[in-house]
Amino acid sequence: MKEIIHNLKYRDKQEIGTLLGNLYAYELKEVIEQNNITEIIPVPLHPKRLKKRGYNQVTTFCVSLSENLNIPLNESLLVRNLYTETQTHKDKVARQYQTNLFEARFSEQDCGKHFLLVDDVITTGATLEKCANALLKIPNSKVSIVTIAFTQS
Repeated sequence: MKEIIHNLKYRDKQEIGTLLGNLYAYELKEVIEQNNITEIIPVPLHPKRLKKRGYNQVTTFCVSLSENLNIPLNESLLVRNLYTETQTHKDKVARQYQTNLFEARFSEQDCGKHFLLVDDVITTGATLEKCANALLKIPNSKVSIVTIAFTQS
């Protein structure tokens, strides 16, 4: 799985995201329907990182989930405010000290929704926690999370 994620994330093999999104959508369909998920939200990259990499590695995965599950993809609701160096080699303590990394830029239309927050890998959970906390500032919102993979520590 590590090699698959590296190909998706660092080697521009975005078709992997599409394939995995199709597979995950099939497995998640019933759970997603039961929980009334209203929008899919990818963990955003900072614009500087997006420009450097050229793509967000979870976008094709999210697009496939969106198409297969008939749930809108919203790439503008959650934004990354601060540019940080890669989180890959940081431990949980170092990741926790970074505050205000994410912000939900929402309107009244976003209130009361149940968001599916999507990332490639869960390591310590710090990034997803910060994203979820930003989304939960939207009145009456709920957040569920799906990742392509997780690390064992």
